[in-house]
Amino acid sequence: MRAAVFHDRHDIRVGEIPEPSQIGPSQVRLRPKMCGICGTDLHEYAFGPIVIPTSPHPLTGAAAPQVLGHEFSAEVLETGRDVTRVAPGDRVSVMPLVSCGKCYFCLRGLNHLCTVMACTGLSWDGGGISEQVVVEDYQVWQLPDSVTDEQGALIEPGAVAAYGIDRTGMVPGDTVLITGAGPIGALAALYANAAGASHVIISEPNPHRRRLAEAFGIATVIDPTEVNVREYIHDLTSGIGVDVAAECSGSQSGLTAALEGVRAHGTVTQVGLHVKPATIDPMHLSNLDLSLIGTWCYPVYDWPRITALVASGKYPVEKVLTEVIDVDNIVEGGFERLLDPEGTAQKLLVRV
Repeated sequence: MRAAVFHDRHDIRVGEIPEPSQIGPSQVRLRPKMCGICGTDLHEYAFGPIVIPTSPHPLTGAAAPQVLGHEFSAEVLETGRDVTRVAPGDRVSVMPLVSCGKCYFCLRGLNHLCTVMACTGLSWDGGGISEQVVVEDYQVWQLPDSVTDEQGALIEPGAVAAYGIDRTGMVPGDTVLITGAGPIGALAALYANAAGASHVIISEPNPHRRRLAEAFGIATVIDPTEVNVREYIHDLTSGIGVDVAAECSGSQSGLTAALEGVRAHGTVTQVGLHVKPATIDPMHLSNLDLSLIGTWCYPVYDWPRITALVASGKYPVEKVLTEVIDVDNIVEGGFERLLDPEGTAQKLLVRV
């Protein structure tokens, strides 16, 4: 079968690999339909291996070369004898996190913090950018007919963004600042709007991303290279600041703007991944009684809720999608385009 395989930094190859072998009693064989290229995938391609193990993973035994793809929708081809939740022919979205179920965090329902967590498409025998992949039954959730394969592949990043907003403690009527309008920032803005934010403000320096965010029609979009974000927000809020902020850019400037834009006793979540250390002024946190919270992935049980929100039309995750490409074009038409700081690509899905 054909698959996109990570071998090393700047070395992704599309070619033939063996099909998965016989499935276990609680496993599901899938035919992936659509798969996203995630920021984590981009980091692996540009700087890796980082998350992808170079020696056998302690939970799964996986190691590079690694079939990529952890944001995907699929069709069920076969189920193990103990699987009852899905059947062959069902369309599903995949929750890619694999956990041990036995460690301190798993026993407390925090499986996304499992001490030996693995991820399909990063540290698992297979991934979503392939013609077949085998996963555990707890990783799949059936898609209603009203949700497309494209939307199904966007539920995973949609869950990341939703968790970033949920962790702020936002309640209906709150004002929200999003720094960075990449895929996760754009999805965070759409989710905040769905959750009842009274005003969403997006700060994004890239003109292409600003235009896409403006087209959503749900937020005020500003250019931080032209506007002082702190002054703009304080003018807009009568000197108070926004109630909560989600930092989705993974940049020093984005983090600073979020901390300076939020009101006293407000909350900032760090959603975007930083590839190098950033600095903060701890006295600023103390003076304003601020909460700065990190977020990692999402609760593994959130798929039904996010799927229902997408199906309702209230969380239109498809609005972040700019293009669907073929797997044979994944390097030049996918990874290289997404890494171009002047590029127009926002969120790409790969047709498997």
